[in-house]
Amino acid sequence: MDAPRVDFVRLQILRTCESERFALFAYCFMPDHVHLLVEGQNADADCRRFIARAKQLSGFYFAKNFGSRLWQRYGFERVLRREEQTLVVARYILENPVRAGLVAHVEEYPFLGSAVSTVAAIMEAAGYDSRSG
Repeated sequence: MDAPRVDFVRLQILRTCESERFALFAYCFMPDHVHLLVEGQNADADCRRFIARAKQLSGFYFAKNFGSRLWQRYGFERVLRREEQTLVVARYILENPVRAGLVAHVEEYPFLGSAVSTVAAIMEAAGYDSRSG
């Protein structure tokens, strides 16, 4: 995993967010997988269509530019049922590199973020104290 590949895939996901009317609330690219928290921006936003399109675009252009396959055949997704869980899930996603032992603090990991807010604002709203890890 390196910055050019992560940036490339992130841009394809953002492109899909725009075309499918989703907001990218949180993302974290781990060495062998990615976590995304997206939110539909209107009543006809279709999560399955978003996932299929994001994987199709990023996978096709990744293979074309980097000469290797990007996605496994199957993935895992779930729908949040209660709005108040969004910040908790965002924090969980953003803390993945800390739990995996890749960094000591969320702020140190270069492959995470949000298209709608700053990482610091999300973490603060979710009750994160960077001094405690």
